[in-house]
Amino acid sequence: MKVLVYTTLFPNHCQPNSAIFIKKRMFHFAQLRDCEIKVVAPIPYCPHWSIFGKKYQYSQIKKYEIMDGVEVFHPRYPLIPKISMPLHAISLYLFTRGLVKKIFRTFPFDLMDGHYIYPDGLAALLLSKRMNRPLILSARGSDINQFTHFRSIKPMIRYTLNQADHSISVCNALKQEMVALGIDRGKISVIPNGVDMDIFYPIDKKEAQKKLLINHTSKVIVSVGSLIPRKGFHVILEALSRLIPGDSNIHLYIVGEGYYRSTLEKKIRDLHLDQQVTLVGEVANNELKFWYSLADVFCLASSREGWANVIMESLACGTPVVATKVYGAPEIITSSNVGILVENTPESVYDGLKAALKTPWNRELIHAHVKDRSWFKVADEVKATFDMVLSS
Repeated sequence: MKVLVYTTLFPNHCQPNSAIFIKKRMFHFAQLRDCEIKVVAPIPYCPHWSIFGKKYQYSQIKKYEIMDGVEVFHPRYPLIPKISMPLHAISLYLFTRGLVKKIFRTFPFDLMDGHYIYPDGLAALLLSKRMNRPLILSARGSDINQFTHFRSIKPMIRYTLNQADHSISVCNALKQEMVALGIDRGKISVIPNGVDMDIFYPIDKKEAQKKLLINHTSKVIVSVGSLIPRKGFHVILEALSRLIPGDSNIHLYIVGEGYYRSTLEKKIRDLHLDQQVTLVGEVANNELKFWYSLADVFCLASSREGWANVIMESLACGTPVVATKVYGAPEIITSSNVGILVENTPESVYDGLKAALKTPWNRELIHAHVKDRSWFKVADEVKATFDMVLSS
């Protein structure tokens, strides 16, 4: 089976942590018998001028690279942020159709695998029709639970999902939203993400402290994610400010980077949490296990998520989770033995963290909760879905 993966969300040599879950799923698929993939991961065009700040990095990404033996193409396409949002998919299609046609000459793929419904999915739909190949799309989260609130984009999302041969949702909650859009539930399969047990596993806390050069004896809360509002770090800070008066021996580590950092820094100062909070910055994916293992509890206070990979990673490391009950979270934390579900409010997160820090958790049981959800199992489910579409 030859599959062309099409998505703007994909790691590259400059951004190795970007959407690594797509790489994990499809690279494990490529290791299955008689399965082969190539990846088209378009990049917005940016001149080689450093005055463009963070977007300058786009100009440094190679147009072609080989990752773990898989060819990955990074064609450029024009994009004016926000202004060209309704035209985003058309731009993607117009500036990648030549490359897709060229790839097909030497790699006659059987189907296209698109990730993120808009704009990637619509562009992939137009390309699949041009190449006369079936298309399977994967809904990831904000493409359904956020973009459908934009009037100009919602009809395009509905059209894309209806026209695709099949869709994959990462959780049941997201599937229900797709059905509410008018999509035939029979055309949607639910395939949650996996977790790499070769990377994420329990490590002794003292070993993690030594690795991270941390020698205090405080109770540790860890949160991981891009520093953006919907990840809810500000909510965790508010909850922490309520915890500290009752127990000052607590330290919060926030792992990640993003434009919301300066806002969080100000909030930390305003709440007088300078001694209790550390903004760690970005950490390589294979180093996160030390942070999860350091933690007495992991916390995620997102207002929206599809399938939160960080919850799976934390549980794989044997660390209990306090998470907001949004979308896929209740489908992961199905037992009070592995975590606590809360509302997206400082009061509820405070209650959850307070209870979690007092609970004598069984870390072996927590690890066992997710150990069978490997990426190879996910890949098998993806292949079964592709086989179904190709045989219909």
